[in-house]
Amino acid sequence: MFNKILIANRGEIALRILRACRELEIKTVAIFSEADKEALHTRYADEAHLIGSAEPSQSYLNIQRIIEIAKDSGSEAIHPGYGFLAQIPSFVQQCELYNISFIGPSSQTLELMSNKITARLTMKKAGISIVPGSTLAAADEDEVRQVAEEIGYPILIKAVFGGGGKGLRVVKDSDEVNQGMELARLEAEASFGKQQLYVEKLLERPRHIEFQILADEEGNVIHLGERECSIQRKHQKIIEETPSPLMTRDKREEIGERAIRVARAANYVNAGTVEFLVDKDGNFHFLEMNTRLQVEHLVTEMVTGIDIVKEQIRIAAGEKLRYEQSDVTINGHALNCRINAEDPAKNFAPSPGTIADLHLPGGPGVRVDTGLYIGCEIPLVYDSLIAKIATWGHDRHEAIQRMRNALRELFIEGVQTTASFLSEILMDETYQQGNVHTRFVEERMAKQALQSKNSAEDIAVLSAVLTKYIISRKRGRATIPSRSRAHISLWKISGRREHLSKGGLRWIH
Repeated sequence: MFNKILIANRGEIALRILRACRELEIKTVAIFSEADKEALHTRYADEAHLIGSAEPSQSYLNIQRIIEIAKDSGSEAIHPGYGFLAQIPSFVQQCELYNISFIGPSSQTLELMSNKITARLTMKKAGISIVPGSTLAAADEDEVRQVAEEIGYPILIKAVFGGGGKGLRVVKDSDEVNQGMELARLEAEASFGKQQLYVEKLLERPRHIEFQILADEEGNVIHLGERECSIQRKHQKIIEETPSPLMTRDKREEIGERAIRVARAANYVNAGTVEFLVDKDGNFHFLEMNTRLQVEHLVTEMVTGIDIVKEQIRIAAGEKLRYEQSDVTINGHALNCRINAEDPAKNFAPSPGTIADLHLPGGPGVRVDTGLYIGCEIPLVYDSLIAKIATWGHDRHEAIQRMRNALRELFIEGVQTTASFLSEILMDETYQQGNVHTRFVEERMAKQALQSKNSAEDIAVLSAVLTKYIISRKRGRATIPSRSRAHISLWKISGRREHLSKGGLRWIH
């Protein structure tokens, strides 16, 4: 086992890894930018080192400086968390060069799976169904149109490298190809430093289901069940759960075995996630493999009792997997909500600031992963995720009820958050029935916008009617308008007017 590990990350995930190291009695090294001088992870670690300015390229993405700190501090391994350098092959190559263990897959595996074209080809050769589309990078608009003619519109133009919804554009017909390629290429270059694009078929209202896998250096591979990740906004997950409402025991065994085949085809070692899109006919298509710890790993930990971060560290230290597939059981149901410092009333604009007051939820089956404390700063330069709330229940209904209570308990003053928006989703009847897909949130937000527009029109009608009534009353000729003339309930409009005056978002059931 390692004696000292450097955590090349920040925020809640750095704390999560630090806690696992403490339980394993491993000394820890934290790094921090100038924006994170007072961050909680710097206080929790055994030692902490300033890495650079707030700009990520000068701090958490500064490979040379991180390697220097690891060497100078005597760290034997680096845990990247997720984001930043977690899936950058050149960083892993530097770790390998200086004999520092990278707690994740090898640089060769990262090279293979970070390139979506080579990943798709590898899976196709292994007999794994992939989302229909190209298996070569698109050189120009004509090649995109040619693939689109074969698979049919609408299509997705996607970045070959990267993820997280960056470098991705929906194209509905041939006329949109040029603009779609230009925008996707620009975003891919800005986000990942590479412009290559390819084409996938846009599946109609698919579900997004992923399988957590663990694999050791001796070739042992197991899966820890699935996570339903269909509740997304702009291709970013916001609510995850396990098990999926779609899954049966037989289907879990079938697709879990397929996920293990994906890991074997990639010569995968450590923790990873195999992601699938499920079409309207229930067919599972390989989407990609996330070669790192996932944000939502905690729900899998809650239903299996397996500490994924500890297993990552043990595997990286050369230990054999301590579990066989028959040891993995799914107990109960768990949900995860991502709390972002964003303002839903302002189109989810980032909301940086200082935490003036804070109360975190608790109670049976509630887990909160966060680096928040009163007085801490939420900087603008990093991802807006500030907390994760997970709840466990004996069944899905209990897990949802506990999550609704937890979100009610959560109090954060100083920044706007998405907590109330998530609460509205949880109250949606269709969501509670488990009938979800990746367009679920967008469709209901569009419905809300339409209803808000209708409400505004209704209020305009009512205002005109009331104005006429008041004038008539002053002249002594007041008449109450009939419902057939007003076409609207005055009580209903009163409620709508009150809602609109508050300027808040409201989920439409």
